Amino acid sequence: MAQPTNSFSSYDAIGNREDLIDKIYMVEQTKTPFTSRISKVTATATNHEWQTDNLAAAADSNAVIEGDDATTDASSPTTRLGNQTQISDKVARVTGTQQSVDHAGRSSEMAYQIAKRMTELKRDIEKSALANKAKVVGNDTTARVAAGFESWIATNTSAGVGGSDPTGNGTNVRTDGTQRAFSESNLKSVLALCADGGGDPNLILTGSFNKQAASAFSGNGTKTFEGSSNTLNTAIDIYVSDFGTLEIVYSPFSRDRSALVVDTSLWAMATLPGRAFEQYELAKTGDTMRTQILTEWTLEARNESGNGIVADLTVA
Repeated sequence: MAQPTNSFSSYDAIGNREDLIDKIYMVEQTKTPFTSRISKVTATATNHEWQTDNLAAAADSNAVIEGDDATTDASSPTTRLGNQTQISDKVARVTGTQQSVDHAGRSSEMAYQIAKRMTELKRDIEKSALANKAKVVGNDTTARVAAGFESWIATNTSAGVGGSDPTGNGTNVRTDGTQRAFSESNLKSVLALCADGGGDPNLILTGSFNKQAASAFSGNGTKTFEGSSNTLNTAIDIYVSDFGTLEIVYSPFSRDRSALVVDTSLWAMATLPGRAFEQYELAKTGDTMRTQILTEWTLEARNESGNGIVADLTVA
């Protein structure tokens, strides 16, 4: 069949309206499972500090003679730790024309760009807070940097050959070792170390590959099939260990080679007053508008010995 002669079609027409729906679809990771779960506190200086302490070892010989003079027990000082506040920002810039024309999917171009930058900034902070990076004091030419999660963990670890732990005060980073498969035995060994040290972790953060590896752990669980809904449950999202129950969560912004064992009560996000995701309209330079979204934050590692890491995992 062919089109009849002199038929006027949409291919010939000029002036047909475009079909552009009034929505914008974006497929990106926006979850921040670590920073969303920890406490929010206030910092009062660029070097945010806190103290840690430990109890004396338990003794089975604590028996005294009736009527004897009391013996003073030795006291030990607290440990003073600190992290640097890090300034993180995003800037949106829109021309006057683009702000004024009719848009599809958003009523205001600047408002849309600000919302995007806000989400991007939250992702940046999540990635920074979980990173294997040491703190940097900074100066007039160097930005301050907050030490990330991995640079604090020195006590309860399982590493590949050649891997070594940082000192645990945020001043240096862990050394990566030879990668190996994520095994349940390695996870159990780290959980036992956490328990022996008095920790009570409640969260395991892993990348996508090792989240699936964790779902293959045998444990004491079973995979189930729900006949009524034709659903096969193969994922392990809750891990019941000998020392407590932990949630296993996919973490898009932690290092894929690490499984982080976290006691969320032992971490906090500290921000300086008036510096928590503030928006500033910057001076106009020409026919554009600029808005800066800025926050000054740091990670408070209240006691690393209640947390752990299974390091140097294969990622494919």
